[in-house]
Amino acid sequence: MKRFDMRVDPLTNEIYYAVPHKGHMLVSDPLLNKGYAFTRAERNEFELLGLLADQVGTLEQQRTRNHNIIKSMNSDLDKYVELIGLLDRNETVFYSLLAHHIEEMLPIVYTPTVGLGCLKRSHIIRRWRGIYVSPSNVEWMEQILRNVGLPNVSLVVATDGERILGLGDLGADGMGIPIGKIALYVAAAGIHPASTLPVMIDVGTNNERLLNDPLYTGYRQPRLTGDAYYEVIERFVQGLRRVFPRALLQWEDFGKQHAATLLERYHERILSFNDDIQGTGATAAAVLRSAFRLTGRPAAEERIAIFGFGQAGCGVANALVTLLTLEGGLSTAEARRRIFAVDVNGLLLQGDPADAYQAEFRQPREVAADWPAPKDRAPNLQEVIRHGRITTLIGLSGQKGAFTPEILAALAANAPRPVILALSNPTSCCETTPEAVVAATGGRGIIATGSPSRPVTLPDGREMTVSQCNNLYVFPGMGLGAIVCQAQKVSHRMFHAATCAISDMVTEEMRSTGCLLPALENAREISFAVALAVARQARDEGIGLAASDDRLAALIRGAMWEPKYYPYRADMGH
Repeated sequence: MKRFDMRVDPLTNEIYYAVPHKGHMLVSDPLLNKGYAFTRAERNEFELLGLLADQVGTLEQQRTRNHNIIKSMNSDLDKYVELIGLLDRNETVFYSLLAHHIEEMLPIVYTPTVGLGCLKRSHIIRRWRGIYVSPSNVEWMEQILRNVGLPNVSLVVATDGERILGLGDLGADGMGIPIGKIALYVAAAGIHPASTLPVMIDVGTNNERLLNDPLYTGYRQPRLTGDAYYEVIERFVQGLRRVFPRALLQWEDFGKQHAATLLERYHERILSFNDDIQGTGATAAAVLRSAFRLTGRPAAEERIAIFGFGQAGCGVANALVTLLTLEGGLSTAEARRRIFAVDVNGLLLQGDPADAYQAEFRQPREVAADWPAPKDRAPNLQEVIRHGRITTLIGLSGQKGAFTPEILAALAANAPRPVILALSNPTSCCETTPEAVVAATGGRGIIATGSPSRPVTLPDGREMTVSQCNNLYVFPGMGLGAIVCQAQKVSHRMFHAATCAISDMVTEEMRSTGCLLPALENAREISFAVALAVARQARDEGIGLAASDDRLAALIRGAMWEPKYYPYRADMGH
């Protein structure tokens, strides 16, 4: 049964929900529940008399009450559980709270606390949300999608749980990630919650702790591999295309052996992108675009090392190639030679084994031929920084403390204003801290982190902001823009348009205080700017709606749902 319709009264132009439910069924639906904010007329019409306390309240009162509850808790995990419980009871209050306090709530509803929530999900889950696709049920894919009772889904976030943040394989417990991502889509970009769907593609887990946990709720088998794995994915995509043909699919937290392959395989077949690869790349590029304005060095003269060259590292590298070619005037080959990809085994060199997505960023062997380093192994990170004259260092390794004081000092010796992006999540996996950067560089380092960080004090006493390189800057606006402009696909230049839109919001005054990104308290305006830039780019490439800038802006504004209570009218005929 359809859960509701949003309609417009032809006489009054009033927007209302046509609702086919009454009584307990209505107050049990988190999409429709208003709690004690149901009006007296609605209580009569929908058989709610006696089910609610006498007082008719407001959304503002409900938001304040729940905010006070959250603030009274000491544990971030307890706060996370409470917030997810609120989402399961009343989505309007949840999104109102998140939108009004997004900077405060972001570290709880998403990284870093969501990682802890996923680690314990089978033990704390209260209500099932989204859909779970597994080898046991994938043959009924279309029926599964129709079972959600949401006929107009425009956004799907899917994971297979193999690479959850820096925590690895969490199987079905990784469902917390798509749920959290969708919460941010709604809060930051105003995508209506009724048009969203989190998906867990549960193909098993190789995590022995989960396999041996009697409370684990997922498919209790080792992970599918090879053709069997891709068959499940193919059936999922085919079902999605048939049931929700215009939906945008975001691939989320897939393992490195699958993420790039799935993106390549499906980006032309279905409107889709991978946030871990492309969103991370666009956000990092926005940070660096702002940082390069601070350094005074032309972007084309930067020498960049990326430590941890998995899917996210490759995504950042590709975004930087786009930045260096479009704005630095370099050729693609020249841009790639300015990016030094380093993993635990050292610098990636031509002739060394590499995954397909890494191959283009292997440096020619002659680059390091005359470096004073042992010849029986690839140069390590410190040697790359010293002899490669690196000026910008990016960490995506998940290795806590990998950027040692010696490594940071070597970087600082190469440039008056070195740039350091320590992007691994959660904080326990981060390569360095802002305080360590200040100490090792004498306060000259320009830094951004992947998780929230407190301001740092420089040697001269000034307090500097530390920007969080959070994909929230990109993916909500990217999704909103792609959906509204009816994009045929998501292109590389659409992500670069997002990069430029974000960094152009950072003023010189903001940069002087350490800000490399606009404040997330303005998340909805950031998402609007990104969505408009993305829609324009899609139009200019001939893969999106052919409309004027003003028309695109009006369509995007009109699509941004505000969390508020709409009037309900009975619709028992559906």
